[in-house]
Amino acid sequence: MNTKLIRLTSTIAAIALGVFLINAFTLLGNKSKGPIEDLFVQTGSYITSIEGYFINKSNKKKRSKSMRWLNVYKKDISQLKNPDRILLGAYDNQSKENFQPVIQLENSLNTQFSIIHIYAAWGDKSEQRFPLTRVNAINELGSVPIITWEPWLTDFDDDLHSHLKEKESRSKNGLKDISEGSYDFYLEKWVHDLKLFEQPLFIRMGHEMNDPYRYPWGPHNNEPAHFIAAWKHIVDYFRNAGIDNVIWVWSPHIAYGLFEQYYPGDEYVDWIGVGTLNYGTVATWSQWWTFDEIFGIHYEELNQFNKPIMATEFGSLAVGGDRVKWYKDAFCEFPEKYPELKSMLFFHFNNDNTLTYKTLDWYFVGDTLITNSIVDCINNWAVE
Repeated sequence: MNTKLIRLTSTIAAIALGVFLINAFTLLGNKSKGPIEDLFVQTGSYITSIEGYFINKSNKKKRSKSMRWLNVYKKDISQLKNPDRILLGAYDNQSKENFQPVIQLENSLNTQFSIIHIYAAWGDKSEQRFPLTRVNAINELGSVPIITWEPWLTDFDDDLHSHLKEKESRSKNGLKDISEGSYDFYLEKWVHDLKLFEQPLFIRMGHEMNDPYRYPWGPHNNEPAHFIAAWKHIVDYFRNAGIDNVIWVWSPHIAYGLFEQYYPGDEYVDWIGVGTLNYGTVATWSQWWTFDEIFGIHYEELNQFNKPIMATEFGSLAVGGDRVKWYKDAFCEFPEKYPELKSMLFFHFNNDNTLTYKTLDWYFVGDTLITNSIVDCINNWAVE
């Protein structure tokens, strides 16, 4: 049986199984929680491993040679906590279980991403569990996952958790409730699924906790001490459960400062992560800022924690300036200017409406002027 026929047969079988799982969840409702849901999650992970096999096979020759070094890092997590080289990565909003858009982006840059970025929210929905299916797919591709883990506490069902506060008041001092164990039932689910994934991964929990406007876990609802207590509680909970493959990324909003007030301590943080997005002149509150103006002016303050630094969301819009120059200046110069900036994750989002009423497009995969300038930068790193 040839490869195309095998893939077609496997795909049909996977689709049929997926339809069965969806119908089963619908019919069972809340009865699907617990062991049955665990079975569905593991089965879904298996389905993705089939897809991952074919994607990985088609890219194996290209990726294996250039990513062989990463296997050493994955076998020794301490090297991922203190890398001796730059780790490139990306988030792409078109990548769900299929990471072909990420592969397309890295191919346009003539490189391979050692880190692939995904987002996960807290809550009771099946997609709010630990994303075992997706991290397995990333691992199948040879990369390391990073999960931005967002504590949206109002997504938990009142009927299932009568001990929780009413949704209307749940975000107020919500981090304090986390630290006191009110959400340990949810942490336990993540621990359970994490034990099925034995490879290293990054977790970026409660990012931009110092932003007083955007997220419900920010300072308009919580004290800095609440964030620190919640962070420590989660890390300790995972460690006490035997989870030792998580690399913890503490990620404040770079523009709002107060870093020391929100820092959980060296024993609880492995990386510093900050968003470095140039919104240009798209809104009244923004202007065209260079990478140095966004990141560089805060570098020494971030570097005082003596941790490797990651640009967790790196990118620029095209409104208000020269985007090609922005990428070229930022990407070519940062290894020399900011030696502790050890990772850059492209923010590749073509339908972003999280901050403005307009839909913003961060995509640049089709812009050869940008991709060629980044390729030149990467090649210069190799020479150096």
